[in-house]
Amino acid sequence: MKIEPKLRGQTEVLPQANGGVSTDGPVSPDNVIDARKIAGLRQFISTQSHWLHELGLENFSRVDRKHLPRFGMVGAGAIAQTYLQAFAHCSDARLVAVADCRIDAAHRIAERMRCRSYDRAARMISDCALDAAIVCTPPVSHPEICMQLMEGGIHVLCEKPFSIETHAAQKMLETAQRTGVKLTMASKFRYVEDVIRAKSIIASGGLGDLVLFENVFAQRVDMTSRWNSKQEISGGGVLIDNGAHSVDLMHYFLGPLAEVHALEGIRSQGLSVEETVFLFVRSASNVVCHIDLSWSMKKRDSFLDIYGTRGALSVGWKRSSYLDFAHGEWIPFGNGYNKVKAFRHQIENFSRAIRGEEPLLITGEDAVNSVSIIESGYKALQQNRWVPIASHLDLPLIRRNIN
Repeated sequence: MKIEPKLRGQTEVLPQANGGVSTDGPVSPDNVIDARKIAGLRQFISTQSHWLHELGLENFSRVDRKHLPRFGMVGAGAIAQTYLQAFAHCSDARLVAVADCRIDAAHRIAERMRCRSYDRAARMISDCALDAAIVCTPPVSHPEICMQLMEGGIHVLCEKPFSIETHAAQKMLETAQRTGVKLTMASKFRYVEDVIRAKSIIASGGLGDLVLFENVFAQRVDMTSRWNSKQEISGGGVLIDNGAHSVDLMHYFLGPLAEVHALEGIRSQGLSVEETVFLFVRSASNVVCHIDLSWSMKKRDSFLDIYGTRGALSVGWKRSSYLDFAHGEWIPFGNGYNKVKAFRHQIENFSRAIRGEEPLLITGEDAVNSVSIIESGYKALQQNRWVPIASHLDLPLIRRNIN
């Protein structure tokens, strides 16, 4: 039985600060104020539940599994393996089918998850009473598969990059709106608990006015034989692959983005696409962003650093901390990045949105905007200049040529 939509769709350690304010000596009124501020922040971090509410984690065990949305998965590659781990710990959804053109790969997942397997998405759609599907195939195939699913009344969670072309992404969104199903883009970092805690610290005024946003997704990876480095399949190189995450994080913390510039590093792996890119972005609220993306270098242990007029925060792979400039002490607020848990939270938010219990954290409009911003980044890379970023309402004006 279909679940009808109620809403219209749309290994690292964080470096520690050296020095700091000494607590020896006489206590001044300023020191008392600082101590109270720090104590208050510690209490806020330990007791605040905004991030739990946003993900719906307080209701983790409330759902009867017999009435959970029935999920199918298209694609049985590397990213699918993480989804399988997430489903094993997920309280709000169940995987009932998987489709892949490599039927042996689909069979292996089906045996592991005790679900059905198919050699193509169309057969899965016609044979299974699916409520939702996760699309984790290469990006060039996303529009066709997603629209096929949505035309069948199936809600869709599509892996990033959402699409390699803006006009195709718009068609995906238009299909979701016409058929009344939910459409969202997978962007795992939005569901990392420390990232949501960081957003709460900023919302509470802990950093003051934001000044600088820094994001680094840089790791040495041999990409010479991976489809991610084949432009005809992936749409580009590291900019579209890793940059999709960066764009979503910028939008999450800063809102609308105004303009972008980009520079490319050397191609040390001999790839036909970019493997190191430096993005410079200015938000509509005038916050400057610096994004480092690379498959050929490892730069630092944190992946997100945000600076304001009163403080800074750093979200790392294994630890996250907040700094109050007035006091000079880094205060830990989390244990960093947990990939499987982030995937689980992503599935659960999608499932609850289907049931009308909470909104999607990433809307279809967000997904289309991400494609538009990446296209603007490629245009800036080609033309070596600042390029305005259009909203999804202006997207028909944008077409990409990355040759």
